[in-house]
Amino acid sequence: MLPQLLKVFKEPNYSFSVRRDLVPHVNNRWHYHTEVELIHFDKGEGMQFVGDSIERFNDGDLVLVGSNLPHYWRFDDEYFGDQPTRYADTRVVHFCEDFWGDNFLQLPENASIKIMVEKGKHGLHIYGETAKKVAMLMQQLLEAEGPQRLVLLLTALDLIARCKDVTTLSSIGFSYDLVDSEKNRINDIYEYSVKNFRDKIALSEIAGVANMSPHSFCRFFKSRTRKTYSQFLIELRVGHACKLLIEDNFSIKQVCFQSGFHNFTSFHQYFKKITGKSPLTYKKEFVTS
Repeated sequence: MLPQLLKVFKEPNYSFSVRRDLVPHVNNRWHYHTEVELIHFDKGEGMQFVGDSIERFNDGDLVLVGSNLPHYWRFDDEYFGDQPTRYADTRVVHFCEDFWGDNFLQLPENASIKIMVEKGKHGLHIYGETAKKVAMLMQQLLEAEGPQRLVLLLTALDLIARCKDVTTLSSIGFSYDLVDSEKNRINDIYEYSVKNFRDKIALSEIAGVANMSPHSFCRFFKSRTRKTYSQFLIELRVGHACKLLIEDNFSIKQVCFQSGFHNFTSFHQYFKKITGKSPLTYKKEFVTS
């Protein structure tokens, strides 16, 4: 599943870029870039694809994506259209691993940051108080000038490097072959799947989207993502079910069928396998918190 190379632009008088996005479709494609990306979703929810990881992102999430790791944030439908009912607000920092010089990360004082940047090549999700503190630093970065920019970024990275509330997103075994001729295929597959996962998607149907035979599509998808397309669809559906359970507007049985599952028993089994909790337990934890 091959991503599109994205050119990250920065002002000529800055060594790294910082921006605030208020629209949900900026770079809304499966892509990668040489720069490390640090993104905070002050407001925004949807499906997150980082390497071979698929899960929901929510308000307050902080994610670090390492150099050349493919990723894609697909905001929920409520953020689009002529009259969207929800609005995005994100902070994004891009920096090259060596923008501060060839030897900076080799300094003994920066050993923990060097290790963190290396781990970031599989994607990191940062939680808790660290995420809140880093989010404040990223907000300050939008207005900072001169050496203060460097100090704020280094402080943010140091906080992440020392944080215990962090999980790795993509599996260690994830790899990708960057063939330019196939760079749009993943985006077509993801877009079609996100729009249609509530319905049954036949193998011939999704293979047609990829312009491949069903057999070739299965081999291609499994070799690139380390999972079958059926597994991929189940993860999408469970992610959507999590969203509906948190919103608490539907019964669990309604959530099952509105998420694309057609069997209540299998819904319970897949949900618990992926989240580690039953749908009822998941719902209670969020609704009563």
